[in-house]
Amino acid sequence: MRLIVMLILLLFVAAGVVLGALNADLVDYDLAFAHFQMPKGAALLTALMLGWLLGGLTAWLGVSTRHRRQRRQAVRDVNTRQPADA
Repeated sequence: MRLIVMLILLLFVAAGVVLGALNADLVDYDLAFAHFQMPKGAALLTALMLGWLLGGLTAWLGVSTRHRRQRRQAVRDVNTRQPADA
């Protein structure tokens, strides 16, 4: 399993290197608050990584808020149960 993961990782690293090498032209970026030049390949990889991180963060927040809501409901259910007569 670890070998397969390493091979897939190596494949993506190689694809990133090829993407960067084939898109080495500098492009001007103007973001209203900053102006800079960056190679097209680096900009594409940066956008990919930023999208991946923001998507992961969104998924994590969605799952964690659902779990938090379920925990709160479970605690509320336990607290509202009436104790049995002994």
